[in-house]
Amino acid sequence: MDNSSEIVGLLKEIHQNQQSQLQQQKESLEMQRTQLEMASRQFKRAEHLQDRAESIQDAGAKMMGTARKVLAVILPIVIVLVIYLSWLILR
Repeated sequence: MDNSSEIVGLLKEIHQNQQSQLQQQKESLEMQRTQLEMASRQFKRAEHLQDRAESIQDAGAKMMGTARKVLAVILPIVIVLVIYLSWLILR
């Protein structure tokens, strides 16, 4: 009889340990879910920032292209005007 009560006690202890482990696994899974959600939000935010940076770079490239075209037109005009002004002064 004493032996069977020890077995019952051990089985109860095993059961309690299993319940404790299950609870710890649930907590661990919840923590992992939370971390996954946080990583997902950070990834989406980083992706949004990357898209925004690309947009800004595209706008900057367009502005530089326009500035080069304008400079290609204005610079010869300025040079011609400086030469004309020099001719008027030195005449």
